[in-house]
Amino acid sequence: MFGVIAGSVIARYAPEKLFKIVFVCVAYSASARLIFARESWKFGDDLPKGPLMRVYGFCVGILSTLMGIGGGLFSNLLMTFYGRPIHQAVATSSALAVLISIPGALGYIYAGWPAAATYPAVAALQIPFALGYVSLIGAVLVMPMSLVTAPLGVRAAHAMSKRTLEVAFGCYLFIVGSRFVMSLVGGQ
Repeated sequence: MFGVIAGSVIARYAPEKLFKIVFVCVAYSASARLIFARESWKFGDDLPKGPLMRVYGFCVGILSTLMGIGGGLFSNLLMTFYGRPIHQAVATSSALAVLISIPGALGYIYAGWPAAATYPAVAALQIPFALGYVSLIGAVLVMPMSLVTAPLGVRAAHAMSKRTLEVAFGCYLFIVGSRFVMSLVGGQ
């Protein structure tokens, strides 16, 4: 939760380019981990307890908020680095994503709220029916579709072998990260 709050505060003041750079770095790192993974690439055999887990939680919260994602990616990678099977990591990460995405959305409402009042140029670019940086139209369209497609994703993931799932997810992250690289290079 503290990581999500910190990410929301950073989102309020940081330039747009920072978000793209964070997204590219994380997406490419995760992609490399998934595509070129070795069983020996582990931090340990069991998830840590105490202060280290709190540090991990803070990092997952802040990076997820800066990337505008629910945190499942980071939770998934962290669990696989500690020997959890990817299918278990995906399922657990989905539940944790809810705990990150709701306060993250509230944080982006907070972060974007003063933008229209402070910067008239930003106000002209504002998306209609938005609260801060959260599009209500996007939420209304994405949430129901997520409820419909999530079970399909679960079935597809369980139909794949561990290695196929890792490579597929790694390739997806590489493609999405590349899209952000193009926007950074092209200035979009």
